[in-house]
Amino acid sequence: MRDAALRLGCSVGLVAAIVELYRLVPVNNTTVALTLVLAILGISTRWGLAEATVASLVAVLGFNYHFLPPVGTLTIHDPQNFVAWVAFMVTAVTANQLSARARRRTAEAEARRLEIERLYALLHGMLFTGNPRKTIREFVNKVVQVFGCGAAAFYYQPGDEVVRSGPESKIVSDHELRAVAETESVAVDAARGVATAAVRLGGRPLGSLALVGPLPSEQTVQAVANLVAITIEKARALEDASHAEAARQSEMLKSALLDSLAHDIKTPLTSIKAAVGSLLEGNSERELLTIIDEEADRLNRLAAEVIAMARIEAGRIHLEKGPVEVAQLVEAALLEHSAGLKRRAVTVRVAEGLPAAEADRELVEHALKQFIENALKYSPEGSAVTISAEWKGGKIVMGVADRGPGIEENERARVFDKFYRGRQHRFSTKGTGMGLAIAKGIVEAHGERIWVETEPGHGAAFYFTLAASGERKH
Repeated sequence: MRDAALRLGCSVGLVAAIVELYRLVPVNNTTVALTLVLAILGISTRWGLAEATVASLVAVLGFNYHFLPPVGTLTIHDPQNFVAWVAFMVTAVTANQLSARARRRTAEAEARRLEIERLYALLHGMLFTGNPRKTIREFVNKVVQVFGCGAAAFYYQPGDEVVRSGPESKIVSDHELRAVAETESVAVDAARGVATAAVRLGGRPLGSLALVGPLPSEQTVQAVANLVAITIEKARALEDASHAEAARQSEMLKSALLDSLAHDIKTPLTSIKAAVGSLLEGNSERELLTIIDEEADRLNRLAAEVIAMARIEAGRIHLEKGPVEVAQLVEAALLEHSAGLKRRAVTVRVAEGLPAAEADRELVEHALKQFIENALKYSPEGSAVTISAEWKGGKIVMGVADRGPGIEENERARVFDKFYRGRQHRFSTKGTGMGLAIAKGIVEAHGERIWVETEPGHGAAFYFTLAASGERKH
């Protein structure tokens, strides 16, 4: 109020100063009128319609009283002066109106520009979305942030839930939001400072949006509603696509697992069946019982792999950590594969002074056995195998190297994937493709690192790290 009074006073003062100046410095009436019109135009441009209207009235009275004969009165005797007075008044009022209109349109254009920038910022902020519920929460918070609203609320009809941002949003009840979702219009209640809009996509209702003042224009509210509809639908489509891809991958993994299991179970079962048949016929018992024992062990290992893989997938590996001597780990792994290593040149390199590892003995031993089994499967009969344990970078590094064909560059990144088997050995080598994936799960459950180093044609070396339980021995 005080600012408005100050502007009115300045407007009147400016017109009075011009009249007084030209009263002291004689000029023709046309110059006086033109100067006053320019002053009124400037007032209208700078301050607005009210100030310019008051200034126009003062200018007309001052021009009549001081410059139109008879001077010193508000009457006009000469018809030509009357015409000049009317022309001045019309010009002043018209200039005032045009200036006010231009000012209003400039303000509207600026408001539109600001709203477009805010819509762009809102759109840019919602380019990357998660699932629909997360998207709605982010969108509501983003609308309040970008448009400077006091609060916002969104009713998501498919889930029958309301998401709010700011305590002021309680002014719009859940019941009102549900009712708005059934309409097809935008409503702006200036008295309450609330704007509501139904959110639809292709005629299908998704919910409703409410904004609590200060409010954007009705067109912008509709644009925001359309934008949230598109964003939600995009999030739903991405989520559906993700579920479809996950289902497809799951089916592929199931198929790969069943194929591997069918192949690996069939072989020992065939051997057991043949051995039992021979026993029934009264043939040599010891040899046949040995076959049955070996193949039963093979089936047992296969079942253990499946169980281990299932636990890793479900995140149900429970570690029982304690000090584990590295040399004992290597010895146990060698004993497990003693039969397969008999025809190999085996080199064991365990560095002196290694501290005990802080690990789950059974699981880490299983991981090392998987490395050795992998070397036996994928390297030629009679080739060398090297098992090592050394101290590097504050970690114990366990490794198994073979002299097989190595791993192709394009397959190296997938070698630890479950059920993955190299292109060259997919059908020629027995196995399920779970061994290295199990080793990876065990090592990562310990918070450690696993990797492979290979050169095609010269073999592969697999490594994993273990934390030490104490100081290194010197």
